[in-house]
Amino acid sequence: PDMVGHSGDLQAAILAAQAVDVALGEIEAAVRARHGALVITADHGNLEMMRDPATGQAHTAHTVGPVPLVYVGTRADARLRGGGALRDVAPTLLDLLGLPQPPQMSGRSLFASAG
Repeated sequence: PDMVGHSGDLQAAILAAQAVDVALGEIEAAVRARHGALVITADHGNLEMMRDPATGQAHTAHTVGPVPLVYVGTRADARLRGGGALRDVAPTLLDLLGLPQPPQMSGRSLFASAG
């Protein structure tokens, strides 16, 4: 949906979002069947504002609203904390894999139980 979101074409954006929804459902089912883990997120939004409210023109730029991170898996302490940022995604993945976070990373895991 990224490129479609930048087009300003609402119907194309709806179709793209529906296709992603179907694909993610299939991926989630496969991950759950194998007792795996899945993390879903994005670096920006766009589909939630396809038209500039002031001008009515196509809004093709990134939006700045919060973007969710969704975790699907078997981790017992899977509660995610609020207030995350893009810099927290890599530390979250490292935490999920049980790997140490390099000191060069400024973010911190989004799992509420993490340090």
